[in-house]
Amino acid sequence: MKSKKVLAILFAVMFFVMVGFGIIIPVLPFYAEELGATPFQLGLLMATYSVMQFLFAPMWGRISDKIGRKPVLLIGIAGLAISFFLLGLASQLWMLFAARIIGGMLSAANMPTVTAYVADITSEEDRGKGMGIIGAAVGLGFIFGPAIGGVFSATNLALPFFLSGISSLLTFFLVLFVLKESLTETSHTSGKKRGSILDGLKSPIANLYILQWFVSISLAGLEATFAYFAYERAGLGTIELGYIFMIMGLAGAIVQGGLVGRMTKSLGEGKVIQIGIIVSAVGFALILLVQNFLTAAIFLTIFGLGNGLIRPSVSSLLTKTVKSGYGQTTGLLSSFDSLGRIIGPPLGGLLYGVTIVLPYVSGVILSLFALIVYYIYSKQMKPVL
Repeated sequence: MKSKKVLAILFAVMFFVMVGFGIIIPVLPFYAEELGATPFQLGLLMATYSVMQFLFAPMWGRISDKIGRKPVLLIGIAGLAISFFLLGLASQLWMLFAARIIGGMLSAANMPTVTAYVADITSEEDRGKGMGIIGAAVGLGFIFGPAIGGVFSATNLALPFFLSGISSLLTFFLVLFVLKESLTETSHTSGKKRGSILDGLKSPIANLYILQWFVSISLAGLEATFAYFAYERAGLGTIELGYIFMIMGLAGAIVQGGLVGRMTKSLGEGKVIQIGIIVSAVGFALILLVQNFLTAAIFLTIFGLGNGLIRPSVSSLLTKTVKSGYGQTTGLLSSFDSLGRIIGPPLGGLLYGVTIVLPYVSGVILSLFALIVYYIYSKQMKPVL
C-alpha cells in the first residue's frame, strides 16, 4: 500500500473512532443522572476513562512494537465497541463505571498505535504531515460526534451509545479487511530490543512528554470552565458555545490537515512547536477580553490554531528522535496527554472558583513553562545532534 492511501485509511479509522466517542459526550451526563449519579459521581465517571488511558496507553504501544500495529488496533477498536454497547445496556450506575473502565483500558491502544503506524510508513520529511492528518481526523470526529449524539438523544438517551457501538464495529471491519500491517520482521525485532518504558523518562525526550502534559492541562482546564466564563462575560448559552467550539475545531482540523506538514517541512518540528505554544498563549490572554459571540469565536479560534500545531509536531519530533519502538514512545505521549486531562478539569474548576480569569492566566503561565521545557530539551539534544 502506498503511504497516501494508508494515511487516508488511518484518517477514516480515527475519524470514525472519534465520531463514536464524540456521540456520547453530550449524552453521558444525563444518562448517568437517570441512573442516580450525583455530580461528584459523574466527575468520577468521566475521570475513570482518562485514568485507564493514562495507565494502559504505554503498555499497548509497547505491545504494538512486539506483535504489530494491526492486532493491537483491532483490540482497541473492539474494546471501544464493547464499552459503548455495555453503556447502552446499563441499568445501574456500577455498570456505567464497568463499561468506562473496560473502554478506557482497551481503547487506550488506539491513539498510540495509529500514530506509531504513521511513523512506520512516513519518511522523516513527511512525518509532520502524517501526524497532522491524524490530528485533523480526531478534531473533525469531535465536531460531528457531539452533534449526532445531541440529535439522536432526543429520541432515546440509550440510542447514541448503540450508534457509537455500530460506528466502532464498522471501523473494526475497515481495519480488519482493508488495513495492512505496517511492521516488517526487522521492525518487530527492533521493537523487542527496546528498553523499558522508564528509559524514555530518563532521556532528554522526557522534556517533550512534560511539554505535552502542560499543554494538555491548560487545554482541559479551558474546556472545563469556558462555558461558565462565556456565560458570565458575554451571556452566551449552549447553542452559541456549540457554534464557537465547532468553529475552533474546524480551524484546528484545517491547520493540522494542511498547514502542519508544510510548516514542519520548511521550519522543522521544533520551530512549529514553539510557534504553536506562543499562539496558544496569545489565545489564552485574548480570552480574558471576551465581550460577545464574535470576540469569543475569534479568540478561541486563535487559541485552537496554536494548540493544533503542537501535538502533531511533538509526535513527529519524538518518532524522529527515537528511530524505533514508535509504539512505546507514542504510548507514553498519550499517557501524559491523558494525565493532563485528569488534572486539568478539577484544577481549572478550582482556579475558576478563586476568580474567573485564573484558568486563562494559568494557561498563559503553563504555555511559558512549556516553552522553557522545550528550550531545555533543545539544549540537552544539541550534543546528540
